[in-house]
Order: sequence, then C-alpha cells, then structure tokens
Amino acid sequence: MDPKLKTVQELAYTAQEVPENYIQKDCDLGALNAPVMEIPVIDISFLGNSSTSADELHKLRSALGTFGCFQAINHGMTLEFLNQIRAITKQFFELPLEKKAAYSREAGGLEGYGSTIAFSEDQKLDWNDMLYLTIYPEDQRNLRFWPENPKKLRSILHEYTIKLKLASEVVFKAMAKSLNLEENCFVDQYGEEAKLRIKFNFYPKCPRPDLTLGIKPHADGTAITLLLQDETVEGLQFLMDNQWYRAPIIPEALLIFVGDQAEISSNGMFKSRVHRVVTNSERERISLAVLYLPEPEKDIEPFEKLVDESRPRLYRKVKNYVDFYLKYYLQGMRPLEAAKIDF
Repeated sequence: MDPKLKTVQELAYTAQEVPENYIQKDCDLGALNAPVMEIPVIDISFLGNSSTSADELHKLRSALGTFGCFQAINHGMTLEFLNQIRAITKQFFELPLEKKAAYSREAGGLEGYGSTIAFSEDQKLDWNDMLYLTIYPEDQRNLRFWPENPKKLRSILHEYTIKLKLASEVVFKAMAKSLNLEENCFVDQYGEEAKLRIKFNFYPKCPRPDLTLGIKPHADGTAITLLLQDETVEGLQFLMDNQWYRAPIIPEALLIFVGDQAEISSNGMFKSRVHRVVTNSERERISLAVLYLPEPEKDIEPFEKLVDESRPRLYRKVKNYVDFYLKYYLQGMRPLEAAKIDF
C-alpha cells in the first residue's frame, strides 16, 4: 500500500473534515431515511427439492423480476456460523494497521487489503476499506493475501466458500426452472471455472453522511451477488422507480441479488438493480459480498427460449464482461446499457 495514502479507517480517526475526494457532489444524498424495501423472503431448502412447487418458483421469478433480489433463508448455514464470519471480519479490521498492511493490495492488482482503487485523479472515493480475495476455484486462491490473523479466518472462509457454491447452484437451477428452462442452463453458460470472489467491507463512522457514500450507485457486473449484511446496522439501498429504498436486515439470511450478466442471460426477465451504501455518523458497519463471475471467455447472451416475437432479444452477446463493465463504468455510463440492442 502506498504509505502516502491513508485508509478510510485512519481518516475516520484523524481527519477533522471529510477530504474533498470523498465528497459526492453529484449524487442524490437526500434519502438517508428512505422507506424500507419489502424484499421477499425465500426458503431455498425448498428450491433444492426435485418436487419444488410452482408457487415457490413463481415467488422466486417475481422477486427477481420485480426487486432483483430476495432474502434467502435455510441456505445450509446456521445463524451461529454466520455470526462467526461477521465476528472474524470485525476482528480483522480491528487489527493494528501494520498487521493489516501485510495483506495490502499490490500496485495494479485487485486482491488484498486497501481502500477504493482510484483510476483517475478526479475520481470520487467511497468511504470504505476492504479485503478482496478470490475464493473459488481453490487453485486460483492467492494465499499471500489470505490473513493468518484472526487465526480461524482461513478455515471459516474455506467452509463458507463450499456452502456458498452449493447455495448458488441451487439458486441458478431454480432460476432456470422458474423461466421454464433446462435447469443447468445458467450454470452451463457461466462455466465450470466460474469464479467466486469475496469483498469484506468495512465502513467506519463518518462525520458527514450527507456528503459521502460507503459505495457510490452502481449495479453489479456479476451473474449473482450473495451478500451477508451486518447483523444490526443498515446501509444498503436499492433504486426502484427513481426512489431509494433501504434493504432490511434479516440476520440469518443471505441477500441474493441479480447482476448484469444474469439480466442479460434472462433477456431482461430478471433485473439487475442499481444500489448504493450510505454512511453512518454513529456506528461502524461491515458486510461480505460474494461475487459470482462467469468464466471470462464464455459468451453471455439471452437464452434462445426467452426470445420470440413478443419479447425480442434485448442484449447483444458479450464476453469478458468484467473488462467490458469497467470500460463503461469509468466513463460514467451504466455498462448494461452499452450491452443493449438498439431498436
């Protein structure tokens, strides 16, 4: 890590004022008390059964087509285990800076510990620190960035990865069945070597939540994102019909939401929603986002069975969407719009 660059955690302890490069001048920050989004709760233990009912599949399809997300319960992990993950995340970010710095992101790299990557001098930065790791496939893990302190972090993260891989496959198969498609079509399109990457987020207290954002508005470039929220402190908001809504917390749930690539695959049947994270002047917050990223060389395009005269093909074929995403995101454009077919 560049010694001249302070982490947000350091700024929160030492800065009297929010630095200029963290002040979000062009964002609508008037919705700190936004209404709650009534996100459907879905028991995914039912989705994994061969006898999954039409009602349950309809509920999933409706949730992903309307809200772009759902609260997943009975996903194979106990509340005790999820709280262990939350506790270990907090323990890592509570370590002295010099201990965390041992896992710092290298110049030009993505993995490791640090703050927002600045791609330009005038970029507005997010009020958060993070630890970003590849967790699947196992042979692509770079253990140089996997903290050995707290001691149980590596073993618990390995177990969490296994559980999430199983849960994501259940969800993809149910998504397919809800659209009357062959159940493996999402998994097959995304490839056996699809990656799981995890982003441990830490949002320090901020003196000016009216001027800053924990994460600026964006939609994910993933297929799906599996989010473990802080057990008590809210912060995530979704944009629907030009209104920001707060994502409620269910401590035992995973919040699973559609990324751009699943919206493309579903020909717009499932919605990748723009979301953001607001800051808090009184309480710190953590979250863990697991990003399901298709193999970069796989063609991502609408399934043929979802294209007909009444619903034409909405998106062109894309490959290596993460690079495509970054190109348009840095231009201030929504990448998904660039993938749309003009009529």
